Formats: sequence, C-alpha cells, structure tokens
Amino acid sequence: MLRLRKLEPTDLPFLYQWENDASAWADGANHNPLSQQDLRNYIESTTGDIYRDGQLRLIIEDGATLGCIDLFDFDPRNRRAAIGMYIAPEHRGKGVGKEALRMLEDYAFGHLNLRVLYAVIATKNTACSALYRQAGYTPSSPLPAWTLESDAIIWLKETTPNC
Repeated sequence: MLRLRKLEPTDLPFLYQWENDASAWADGANHNPLSQQDLRNYIESTTGDIYRDGQLRLIIEDGATLGCIDLFDFDPRNRRAAIGMYIAPEHRGKGVGKEALRMLEDYAFGHLNLRVLYAVIATKNTACSALYRQAGYTPSSPLPAWTLESDAIIWLKETTPNC
C-alpha cells in the first residue's frame, strides 16, 4: 500500500542518489551535484510544516522507498502551490506517480484548502505530460525556451470553488 511520509534521516542515501541524477536536472531546479552534508542539513532543517518552510517534500513508499513528491512555491494567500515529483527509475511506469499525485492532491485540496496546483513540465517529457493529462490537469501557458534543452508547459488543476 502506497503512502506519503515526512523526510527522515534514513532517507539521506536515496536523496543523495536522486538529487545527483544528472539525467533529471534538465527537468528540475537542481543543476549541480549536492553533497551528503547539503542534504543532511536540508533534512535537519525542514520541519515538515509547509506554512513554516514554504515547501513540503514527502517520501513515496510501499515498504520500499520509491521516490518523492514536493509542494513548493507555496502561496497560502492565493491558495496555490507547484508540484515536483521524482520516481526512481526502477519504479517508473507502474502507477506510482499517478497514485502519489492523487494522494498529494487529496492533501493539498482537502487539508491545505488550496485551489490550484500546477506543474511546469518540459515539452520533451512526454511521460510526465501524459501523467498530468490523465490526472485531469490542463495544459496552460507555454514557456518557450524555458530551459537550455526544452520548451515547457504549465499544467494546472483547480478545485471546484465552494461558493
């Protein structure tokens, strides 16, 4: 059974491997290797409270550690946040991302009372675009030359207003 949980010190080896996966750098905000000390400091400094930290990283697991999913660019006033996700290569294509995204949406829309979630996806990342399309996200703003390697698109999902 899949679950999302707060970071623990024992996650350091996974984060070290994932954050230093250069093949994922083009699609994320990290563009250089991170040391174990950098990541240890991050784990120790994060509270797991999105209101305090401005972001939330959760580990995706089902007995094994499968990846992580993030809420960042958290804007509580306008009730929106961005999503980032990394699924370890050996766990891709098995529905892990789809289920983790659904669980994060339940938390973000139901508990945090957000009204908009969004993800910036490189146009060349067709698997990720397909995931967000299947999850009910709508392609919105095109971002030409967003990275050195690709254009990107913002994928949005809004809740139904409670009016």
